[in-house]
Amino acid sequence: MFTCDYKKLRLSFNEFFDAESKKTPDYDEFCLLELKDGRFTAGRWCPDDYEDKESFLGRFIRGTADTIEADQVAKWHSLSNYDLTECLEKAEINKINLGAKKENAYTRIFKGFKSLKDKRYPKEEQYCLLILSNGGLAGGRWDKLGRGKGLFIYAPALASYGMDEVWAWTALSPDKFFEIEQEEERERKQEKKLNKNPSLDPDRFKYGTDIDVYYQKACDKLRKEYPWATVTQMKKQKPWEIVASHGEYVFGQTTASYKGSDIVEECEAGATADEFIDFLCEYSKESVKASDPKARFKYGFDIEVYLKMAYDNVKKDYRWLNKTILKDAWRYAIKQVDGDWEFVRAFKGERKYTVFNCDSAERFIENVEYDYRNTALRANPAVATYALSFGSIEINGWYLERYEFSRLKTGDYKALVQAGNRTTGGTREFFITPYCFEAKTYEEFLDRYLEIVPGRSFGLNKEDLLSDEKLKAFLGY
Repeated sequence: MFTCDYKKLRLSFNEFFDAESKKTPDYDEFCLLELKDGRFTAGRWCPDDYEDKESFLGRFIRGTADTIEADQVAKWHSLSNYDLTECLEKAEINKINLGAKKENAYTRIFKGFKSLKDKRYPKEEQYCLLILSNGGLAGGRWDKLGRGKGLFIYAPALASYGMDEVWAWTALSPDKFFEIEQEEERERKQEKKLNKNPSLDPDRFKYGTDIDVYYQKACDKLRKEYPWATVTQMKKQKPWEIVASHGEYVFGQTTASYKGSDIVEECEAGATADEFIDFLCEYSKESVKASDPKARFKYGFDIEVYLKMAYDNVKKDYRWLNKTILKDAWRYAIKQVDGDWEFVRAFKGERKYTVFNCDSAERFIENVEYDYRNTALRANPAVATYALSFGSIEINGWYLERYEFSRLKTGDYKALVQAGNRTTGGTREFFITPYCFEAKTYEEFLDRYLEIVPGRSFGLNKEDLLSDEKLKAFLGY
């Protein structure tokens, strides 16, 4: 347990190296940096040539799209090579020398440390020098996640130190990311001040500031062509609101910002109230057309009719499917929501149904079929798997990572494809239908299989699979 008083603590960095010297950090070494403009920051060293130990060519990584090029650096000092644990465990310590302090040596002292446990947090996007809870040193950019919550990002893909991993911190020099955030914060405060007493254009808002009044007037117009139109149907398109923006009321659409304020997209159509109502009619028309109850509920209002159609269609290929398996699928119903009939669904164990937007009976049945197919596959475990070998294969910026076939408990087969890039990835499963195995030859099987898992989208083509004798035998050919 550290007993040192961080409020009085000073760290003296005594082993700086000039960027012009032949001394370079080790690969991935975390360093404190003094830039040529006099500012201080930190980062992990990433050389252009890993084998070149004498050339100061490369960059220091601080996060995603956040680097310091070597030619910006005047001096550097290792952070990775120090463990302060022994010193921090002594209550009387108030200064720690990092390296022996030599006469006329270049040194820099950092102080003003704070603790997150005292609810002292950096400003958003502020880059900080960190004393870690394990006694190590590092740097990181504060990313606020909510009130009293955050983390320090130190590398791409949001690699970070959590709050419990940082014992104390002090801010380093401001940089462009921090300055941008500070300017945006000033703008947010100014916007909030302006919107306390917004002005109102009497021509644009002659029907008041209740948006539903405008929607209802637009709905009345739409009913001349679409008798079933309702305001609820109109609002299936992202709804418009009357909100304050830049000190005046506007017709706009708002999107919540993770910074805590709404982003307002102002409607440019309609200089008057009646022109905006006409705009609402055009904007909502497709949503209303797609809500025609005769098309959506062409088989009536008994949900079992639709579910039976979906079940029978899936059962043709997924022959092990039964009603017991479907207990793990979504539950579906047809209910009235805000006066409109809707397809709704609820997941296993949930009581509350949510609207499941489908513009036709056929589209609803297709979605249920998709759910039933996935549920059926989850209920049919693999008993044997064959993973394919392949080299580097790029698929539209993603790289193929895994491609395998599995024999299921019922004797059926499925394929799995996984691909990714530096920061994300994805996996897809494909059931190989009985129709594929009705093929007389392996080559004919592949033609049918590649209609389900096309090579242009998932990395391996017919010639890649045709030569794999082990795969051929695994599939029973």
